[in-house]
Amino acid sequence: MKDDSIYAALARRGVSRRDFMKFCAAMTATLALPSAFTSQIAEALEKKQKPYVVWLNFQDCTGDTEAILRASNPSIADIVLDVISLEYHETIMAPSGKFAEKSLNDVVKNQKGKYIAIVEGSIPTKDNGIYCVIGGRSALSIAKEVCSNSLVNFTVGSCAAWGGVGSAKPNPTGAVGLEDVTGSKIVNFPGCPMNPVNLVAAIVHFLTFGSLPAVDSRKRPLFAYGKRIHDNCERRAHFDAGQFVRQWGDEGHRKGWCLYEMGCKGPEAFLNCPTVKYNDKTSWPVQAGHGCVACAADHNWDKVYPFYGRLQKVPGFGRETTADKVGLGLAAAAAAGVAAHAVTSAVKKNGECCKKDETNK
Repeated sequence: MKDDSIYAALARRGVSRRDFMKFCAAMTATLALPSAFTSQIAEALEKKQKPYVVWLNFQDCTGDTEAILRASNPSIADIVLDVISLEYHETIMAPSGKFAEKSLNDVVKNQKGKYIAIVEGSIPTKDNGIYCVIGGRSALSIAKEVCSNSLVNFTVGSCAAWGGVGSAKPNPTGAVGLEDVTGSKIVNFPGCPMNPVNLVAAIVHFLTFGSLPAVDSRKRPLFAYGKRIHDNCERRAHFDAGQFVRQWGDEGHRKGWCLYEMGCKGPEAFLNCPTVKYNDKTSWPVQAGHGCVACAADHNWDKVYPFYGRLQKVPGFGRETTADKVGLGLAAAAAAGVAAHAVTSAVKKNGECCKKDETNK
């Protein structure tokens, strides 16, 4: 009998045991699990069957599809052919027209309650959803049917999670995220675009432990959205030192100083961009010299705009504390610490001298 496990499928495509274990180790790290869990993930992928997946594209720019097409560890071929059974995706599937719709309908009918639905793009609700129609059906109608019959729903990108740029004021199409259409069984992966590493890691978590990863109040997985970008940023030391870029191309910009004054929203954005990066960990926006725009934040287009406007308050340092004061305060504290150390050393040395004199008497 043919072995249909994920590992067997990978092996048939020439993936070595070593590369397989490297993939499992990478998933362990992404999920923020101790390294001991690598073997458990490997064991699960050696036994589990590929889950059925349908990918729905609604009111979007296809940016999240573009992101996963550029995934290299694992590659899109590995993901589609070996890690999951992707039955429907308008952009990359071979069938078209009625044949494509049949692929979707067959999964919904025959795998009810067993498949994973991935949603990309916002869902227009105004005028009965006529602003996004696929195969004669509105995105609103498709989302309600497909996502209400799935095992779990993953939203990829800010448009599917919150409504994204399509829902920014004045929102002429009444665009919303999936949660406003069907609020059950959802895990959100906001970002513009989402990082495919996080999506694959969540699927691996589900296959390994039989449950979804822990999420926050906005249904975002904590392993990816649990820490501020600011706390893991490679430019953080410059923020603490009060060293800021004040004009594009200035000396500080060339030296890699903090982009806070140029509008970086890292102090109030939660995502693991600094650690997983993009394009096979090549880089990410802040590393490339552009400030974070908090693309994974709830309704960031309205809440943190303008993107090049400086944040007036930095969370965690008091309501009226600005980055300048933080830098100056730390510098002053450091100077005070040096001075205190010098005084303490002098007093200690003087005390030792006095003891020496007393001994010599």
